[in-house]
Parts: sequence; C-alpha cells; structure tokens
Amino acid sequence: MARLAIGQQVTELTGPVRSSYFMLSSTELQTDFDGLLGQGFKNQWDYSNNTSALPSEYGNVFNIRILTSSEAPVARGASANGQDVYYNTVLGKQALTHINQDGYSMNLIYRDPYYSGMLAQNATLAVKFAQAQALTQDTAIRNQLCTSLYASQLF
Repeated sequence: MARLAIGQQVTELTGPVRSSYFMLSSTELQTDFDGLLGQGFKNQWDYSNNTSALPSEYGNVFNIRILTSSEAPVARGASANGQDVYYNTVLGKQALTHINQDGYSMNLIYRDPYYSGMLAQNATLAVKFAQAQALTQDTAIRNQLCTSLYASQLF
C-alpha cells in the first residue's frame, strides 16, 4: 500500500478507479504525472484492483485514466517560449463503438502441420469475422495541449 507523507500526516493513496475518460499521452509526461501525487493523481500500481488496468495505463487523475505511449504526438519547440507541446487525446466512452456485422458468420481456419521441406513445418490457426469500429460522437473527443515541467530537464 502506497503512502505519501505530507509534513507529519500520512495519506493513503490506494483505492478503486471508477469508469472514466481515457487520455493518450506521451511517455515523456510520466514525470509530470508523478509530480501530481497528492493532488488527485493515482499511479496504476496503486489501484486496489489491477485486473481492469490496460497494459499502457500509467494512472488516473480525477475522472481521466491516462494511457502513455512513445507514439503520442509531440510538436517539438512549438510553444511561444520554445518548449515542446504535447497533444493529449481525451475521449469518452460514447465517442466510439464496436459493430458486429450481421449476416456474416465467423470462420475458424485451421491447417494441419505438414512436412514438405524444411520451410513448411508449421500449422495455421486463424479466425475470420466481420467487425468495424465507428466514431459515434466526435464531440466526446478532445485534444488537450500542454507543455512539460520536467521533460525539458531530462535532455
């Protein structure tokens, strides 16, 4: 259980995480998120139950679960004072949906392993089905821009 000492007072930081928005951020902002401990940020390892945490989930702040990736967009030196600008895409649950297309059944594709030379000693197992993803409400997708307090000190 994580604890944060504030003066002489000790505050518990573990607890459940409610349904939230998702935000994709750069891994370069992780130090900034850690700086928010005690101000609403909770690290993913401090969740009371990690079974619902996504592999790229770094933590949450208020009602936003933060996913970090080195592929998140960054505009280098784009701020008025020359700092990097980070694009944090935030989306709500109602922004996207998953559609199973009717009238198309799933196919299980299996080919036995066979031998007909050194390069063909393998088996095939695959599933084919029709699905689609769709934007249902683009007003539930926002791009939040920020600069970093700590990222510029790392380089």
